[in-house]
Amino acid sequence: MSSSEEERQSVSELIAEAQGLVRSLAMRVHRSLPIPMDLDDLIAYGQLGLAEAAQKYDPAEGVRFTTFAYYRVRGAIYDGVSKMNWTSRARLRRARFREMADDVLQSDASATADGESDSPGESDAEWLGRMTERLAIVYLASGDENSDTSGVLSEAPDRHEIPSKVVANREMQTTLRRLVEQLPADARRLITSIYFEGFSLTEAAERVGISKSWASRIHAKGLDQLAQSLRRSGND
Repeated sequence: MSSSEEERQSVSELIAEAQGLVRSLAMRVHRSLPIPMDLDDLIAYGQLGLAEAAQKYDPAEGVRFTTFAYYRVRGAIYDGVSKMNWTSRARLRRARFREMADDVLQSDASATADGESDSPGESDAEWLGRMTERLAIVYLASGDENSDTSGVLSEAPDRHEIPSKVVANREMQTTLRRLVEQLPADARRLITSIYFEGFSLTEAAERVGISKSWASRIHAKGLDQLAQSLRRSGND
């Protein structure tokens, strides 16, 4: 076997050895992202970093390959995340909003059908106001603090002139994160998992240790509490 063939075999073996590291780091980054992103995409970015690490690794330096590759793989994953443009972020935000808005509406319909509505006997106008508030919180929570700002600033002639609407939205998102910390434990863990850690409602329910149907109701009540707290803080 030629030296070039041996080198290729060595690189291949190193890459095979560190597959678990790539997946572990990709899953860790995936759960920390403020917006949902396909785990397979993160793994693919990590594989690029792993291939580069395998090419540059020198066992004579006395460092284990997995240790050598760790920061390169993680860096490649974060580089991949940073390449997401604002359009992609906006699309993901809309998808998350639709997903959670559907849950809010379905949860309310199920509760009404079961005779367990949060507000029995309310008028159509009161119902509309309550649902509008819930959906407004979902919309606000479905985005990260920089999503709206980045799109506006990328097109602004003077990036120091941030439109007041963007500033207000960013301030409300910051306030919202603070108010989430004041929710009851189950609601806090559920909403944090969904909106700030990227889990689906089903996954978040499993983390909290409750059924999906019960999670839907806690989710809806949590949104009501957040809307009330925002009003009290002066944010309409």
